[in-house]
Amino acid sequence: MEKILVDAEKREVIGKKVKVLRRDGLLPAVIYGHGIGDTAIALNHKTTSRTLAKAESSSLITVILDGKEYPTLVREKQWDYIKRSLLHVDFQVVSMTEKVAAMVRVELVGTAPAVSDFGAILISGLNEVEIEALPADLPESLEVDVSGLEKIGDTVLIRDLELSDKLAVLNDPNSMLAVTSTIEEEISESLDAGEALEGEDAEGAEGAEGEASEESAE
Repeated sequence: MEKILVDAEKREVIGKKVKVLRRDGLLPAVIYGHGIGDTAIALNHKTTSRTLAKAESSSLITVILDGKEYPTLVREKQWDYIKRSLLHVDFQVVSMTEKVAAMVRVELVGTAPAVSDFGAILISGLNEVEIEALPADLPESLEVDVSGLEKIGDTVLIRDLELSDKLAVLNDPNSMLAVTSTIEEEISESLDAGEALEGEDAEGAEGAEGEASEESAE
């Protein structure tokens, strides 16, 4: 895997004054964690934005500060959603010999026979899972093979995954990653539910009429 590097410099400007940094093309950030206290830093906004756009939450980012390299994970990114621009980034320095947890993107791979043979639709569950591992062992994505989904209603749960012993998934083992279903099946379930509600309403109406009749008789 290619090493991802970003250059940083310490900054004195904090608080609302960081707007000045952004106008000057700099991205305010904070670096903290293993071997370093909370330190305010600034990075080239354009270069860093381009670099982080290609990186995953589990990607190791090497921050170069004062000539020293710090292996980090991006823990938070603040955005200006109107301008689609980064406002601030939090980098956590990690120890390469200690396990850490990070969110890893789920990628469905393969073809489900239920889709090709029975016209089912493939529905994805979790888009990402939390994985614990040594920083260097964290995958950029977790590939989930759906080729074993042969029938409509078949699922892939976290407990079904065969992972390296270097990785541990922290989510509920019964969490769903993928399932095969049909539109017709969903419509049928909706209709059944609707009919059941109509039946309950009808029974309620009949009961109300009966009570009204009894009251009239009294």
